[in-house]
Amino acid sequence: MHIVVCVKQVPDTKIIKINPKTNTLDRRSAPAILNPYDAHAVQEAVRMKKVQGDGRISVVSMGPPQATAIIKKSVEIGADEGYLISDRAFAGADTLATSYALSKALDKIAKIQPIDMIICGKHAIDGDTGQVGPGIARRLDIPPITNVIEVCEINEAEKTALVKRKVINGYELLQVNMPCLLTVEKEINHIEYSPLPNMLKAARYEPIIWSVNDLEDVDRTQLGLKGSPTIVGKMFTPPKPDGGKRLEGTTDEQVKQLMDVLMDKKELFYVK
Repeated sequence: MHIVVCVKQVPDTKIIKINPKTNTLDRRSAPAILNPYDAHAVQEAVRMKKVQGDGRISVVSMGPPQATAIIKKSVEIGADEGYLISDRAFAGADTLATSYALSKALDKIAKIQPIDMIICGKHAIDGDTGQVGPGIARRLDIPPITNVIEVCEINEAEKTALVKRKVINGYELLQVNMPCLLTVEKEINHIEYSPLPNMLKAARYEPIIWSVNDLEDVDRTQLGLKGSPTIVGKMFTPPKPDGGKRLEGTTDEQVKQLMDVLMDKKELFYVK
């Protein structure tokens, strides 16, 4: 069984700042990390490989040359190999152009070894769109299952997977034909400590890097800024909320003050 995990290098949003002049993320203000949801996707692929008893795990990413660091991190978690597509032609891509470029990389990987399942994190913490995974599935014409919280069963003989996905009021159990694409939640597993052999392998591993010229049948008008119909018009830090109001006086006076506040904000509580 061949599982491919799509991963992304993102800035650590716990530290990152917004440039007040450009209203864009100042990516230099924070270290680059493996997208946390993607880390859980790699961990789930490792768990599935152990359950099945065999298989191969590949990871693929699009980004600058330094994104090889997250490929190595994925190998440390347990991936067998990693591919990075890196080229100036990919720069400035939105989710539409990103899904196109990654689908072309996946086409090439599939020619090396057929793909049974693609796993993505639910979303990247820098963009928070959740669009790339389903976009890849649409381009590859395979079924996408989003918000997966458990892979219950893999039937390699029948090429099906039984998965549990989170919905608003509970969960759904779905049987899906493989190849398929899953986007996973963090709650699907816990990231395990990497064993020493994995750490040593990751330290020595050199990811495979492809430029746009290494991919086949690529329409360059669908890459980068040219292939991106959406742009970020403005980004800003939300204003800090006002402090709470302290109620003083007797109990009756405090009740009256509270009712005045509630009546002043009554439109916030009105439900048709």
